[in-house]
Amino acid sequence: MSDRQKILISPQTKVAELLDAFPELEAVLIEIAPPFKKLRNPVLRRTVARVTSLSQAARVGNVPIADLVRRLRQAVGQPEYESGASAGGAAADTSPTSPDWLDRSRVTETIDARPMIDAGEQPLGMVMQTLRRLSGEQILELITPFEPAPLIDTAQKRGYQVWTTKQAADDFRTYFMRG
Repeated sequence: MSDRQKILISPQTKVAELLDAFPELEAVLIEIAPPFKKLRNPVLRRTVARVTSLSQAARVGNVPIADLVRRLRQAVGQPEYESGASAGGAAADTSPTSPDWLDRSRVTETIDARPMIDAGEQPLGMVMQTLRRLSGEQILELITPFEPAPLIDTAQKRGYQVWTTKQAADDFRTYFMRG
């Protein structure tokens, strides 16, 4: 059975799994959300795309997950997506006002991951290592060119509080503190 026959596109489908089964969907993803152009980078494709679900990718691209799955399924002739299905993954707090726990004077470390991401490197390991070093009410500020949805989900599962704010089209600030 080919990959095309085994995979039914859903919010939980990993981006790499999707593109392995349907390489032609790369163009569709980029058309839906230009930030997905980074998928052309072979290093990101081997790293970030392997751990990123479509639900997380939809958050990064600021696209409703139901629309994303619907368009991808339609492009490969799969059955219509029922949007009542769970999207999976916790969203970061992106409310316009920062949460009570965020006191910028307690930011003890800042990681600007944009150069790493541009070079095709995955900042997950560095960020998780830095998070483990945080104590008490210390805060980590992470700067990325998009909302780092997979990293946010990982941190939240490990008990960190997370808040993200968009400064510019390619400047997202995500703050982490032990929960």
